[in-house]
Amino acid sequence: MHLVPTQDEVVAVLRDTGALRTGHFEYPSGLHSNEYLQVPLALRYSQHLRMLSVGLSRKLRAHPEIRAIAHELSIVVPMTGGLPVAFGVADALRAKQVYWTEREHDEEALHFRQFLEPQKGEPVVLVDDILRTGSKLAECKQLLESYGAQVMGLAVIVYQPNPKTQSFGNLPLYYLAKLDAHYAVNSQECGWCQEGEPLQKVWL
Repeated sequence: MHLVPTQDEVVAVLRDTGALRTGHFEYPSGLHSNEYLQVPLALRYSQHLRMLSVGLSRKLRAHPEIRAIAHELSIVVPMTGGLPVAFGVADALRAKQVYWTEREHDEEALHFRQFLEPQKGEPVVLVDDILRTGSKLAECKQLLESYGAQVMGLAVIVYQPNPKTQSFGNLPLYYLAKLDAHYAVNSQECGWCQEGEPLQKVWL
């Protein structure tokens, strides 16, 4: 295993743990895809969690500006599902702290817990297990910036862009693997549907 796991090594872990599957899937957004990816299925295993989070921390540490302020850095995750990765990265970086945003239901805006507020000028890195559409990460970034926090970068285990992926402009993006699944925006435009491939609906 390399100090920073290669794309092939990450994909092998995802496939071996059932986190990455091939077939015909429909996501909650309505997109159809030939791949299903749920990174937490790989993070169930402590050895994989450590390997992936330490590898991601090394990607971050390679950035001189982040390396110089690692002990002052806050690691922020948009929802609690990404906390295992966030704590693993923070531990490997010796970062200052970890915190997250949350909400009770989809219609509610992301917010921080009571008595927790980012400080003006606080350097933060956004961390999550996957960047697919990026909607929660973008909302979290906007919330942090509304408090005056300085978002230094975005780090994820897997970058899996799709037709609805948001742009983060010039914000540095770090990832261990990039997966380019094939997508159809709905069943009418889905070749797998037309060929009668069995469909499995999945949730995130």
